[in-house]
Amino acid sequence: MDHNRIIKKLEINQGLFESLFNDKSKEEYLWKLSPGKWCLLEIVCHLYDEEREDFRARVKHTLETPQKPLPMFDPIVWVTERKYLEQDFNEMVQKFLNERMSSVKWLKSLDHPSWENAYNHPKLGPLSSEHFLANWLAHDYLHFRQINQLLFLYHKESSGNDLSYAGTW
Repeated sequence: MDHNRIIKKLEINQGLFESLFNDKSKEEYLWKLSPGKWCLLEIVCHLYDEEREDFRARVKHTLETPQKPLPMFDPIVWVTERKYLEQDFNEMVQKFLNERMSSVKWLKSLDHPSWENAYNHPKLGPLSSEHFLANWLAHDYLHFRQINQLLFLYHKESSGNDLSYAGTW
């Protein structure tokens, strides 16, 4: 696995996220397909928390102290506990982008990291630093899909037009 390439893609994705979240009205960033689904505000709050408390923290943990238990967290509970819907959208976008910048800077500063270091999860078995790094990038891609679908569906509803000419989703 090319670790530097993954780090570069995480850096590039910062700009992609910035573009996707840029210039959104309140109506657009609060719009939901249905009550159980997330809006853009909830997604960006989730990304901010995951950047700090999941992926960067888990890579760091497995590189430095793989023998210690991983800190527990519950991203679904965070939505209500951390009052995602009460946050300022533009502020949260900037906070997330700043955290991503810090993550990339930290990853680039690592000198010969031991990517094979692994935490031995009681149910999942060994989870290496490399595993968490690869999943960090995959997490970005999953949210790109989610955000793009949400933007498409918002556009479909708000435009009031038949969008089938554009192609099928």
